[in-house]
Amino acid sequence: MFGYDIGISGGVTSMDDFLKKFFPAVFEKKHHALENNYCKYDNQFLQLFTSCLYLAALIASFVASKVCSKYGRKLTMQIASIFFIIGVIFTAGGINIEMIIFGRIFLGFGVGFANQAVPLFLSEIAPPNLRGALNISFQLFITIGILVSNLINYFTTNVHPHGWRISLGIAGVPALMLCLGSILICETPTSLIERHKVEEGRKVLRKIRGVENVDDEFDSIIHACEMAKQVKDPFRKLMKPVSRPQLVISICLQIFQQFTGINAIMFYAPVLFQTVGFGNDAALLSSVITGLVNVFSTVVSIYVVDRAGRRILLLEACVQMFISQVIIGIILFKELKTTGDSLSKGEAIFVVISVCTFVMGFAWSWGPLGWLIPSEIFPLETRSAGFAFAVSTNMLFTFIIGQAFLSMLCQMQAGIFFFFAAWVIIMGAFTWFLLPETKGVPVDAMVDKVWKQHWFWRSFMIEDDRPDVKVV
Repeated sequence: MFGYDIGISGGVTSMDDFLKKFFPAVFEKKHHALENNYCKYDNQFLQLFTSCLYLAALIASFVASKVCSKYGRKLTMQIASIFFIIGVIFTAGGINIEMIIFGRIFLGFGVGFANQAVPLFLSEIAPPNLRGALNISFQLFITIGILVSNLINYFTTNVHPHGWRISLGIAGVPALMLCLGSILICETPTSLIERHKVEEGRKVLRKIRGVENVDDEFDSIIHACEMAKQVKDPFRKLMKPVSRPQLVISICLQIFQQFTGINAIMFYAPVLFQTVGFGNDAALLSSVITGLVNVFSTVVSIYVVDRAGRRILLLEACVQMFISQVIIGIILFKELKTTGDSLSKGEAIFVVISVCTFVMGFAWSWGPLGWLIPSEIFPLETRSAGFAFAVSTNMLFTFIIGQAFLSMLCQMQAGIFFFFAAWVIIMGAFTWFLLPETKGVPVDAMVDKVWKQHWFWRSFMIEDDRPDVKVV
């Protein structure tokens, strides 16, 4: 559902029927004889259609954090599915710009609730040796959603005048699947025990592990829940030095994930490929190709992450993404002028190849690990609150990039790719010096086995006098 929403907006906003109905000024600019190659889609309301979803998700993530802790991961996912269904009705049935933006806001509420609950759900039901691979399945289905949306846009772009309605309406299929699936699944043992349903938690733990003797893991969860109960205000606890490593890393990973430039490319892939000279059909087909690369590269991450570890994937991808961004920037800087002819066919194809190389690097590293690492590094007492900060930061910067990208492309032109390449250098340095390896470490053993062993973060692991803790 999240991936479909990311991918669908870029294709829909390049469809003439959609632009004619809701954004006639953009339609006129797009078809103007002396159009600026970099500025043809620069319109704040058009960007708001894409980005308002992420601003709504930012706000919803904090409410979802409370719901997740108090009522469980399962109910939070059910609420997300209801928001998704309402959003689909408004966007697919939209008759004015207010209605489709209202629908996108409801979709954003769904994204905020789902992105809060699902990674936590996966981390809590997974055994430690499979936690990375299972959690990355979250990112895998985001990429599948993007690919499906690109394929649907490719076929509906020639369905006049309501092809865009079909594209937006088909989002109802995964929304209904999420609604039904969230009814069928069991709650996580951690969430059940946290909410005083201890025996039910033991029963579910036996079910998901497939063995009768789960005493060690059960005792570990009980201990974590008892520690968590002592913390009356998890958000206040997050502000203490002992929580600084997890909070800083989680927030930075989300910022870096967006400043790779990935969502700018995935949102606006059809627009970007039209900018360099592809026709509308060819641009949508090119975005299908990048979608396929995205999916298969994420599968690579599922296989490698619990073998090679998190750090090596992130560092390798920094090199790969940097080279790709610089190549795209150089080609556009040298060959694509503001007005007149687009790139030659060979140059345009090379841009597509470079985009695919960039997407490949992102999809087996910063994409899935940006969600995996925050979901596994917080202790239980601050897990939901800490992950809410991660989700909200991701949505804030997704909103900023989504709202600003087309204007940045217009103003900075090819320089925008050098801008993102510079951020990749910063990301690489952060990973090298400040991000410890968490491969194979049980979630509730992170403090002793990771943070207290790290050259920089161990200084924050001082004994806490916990003024916010009640004595039990």
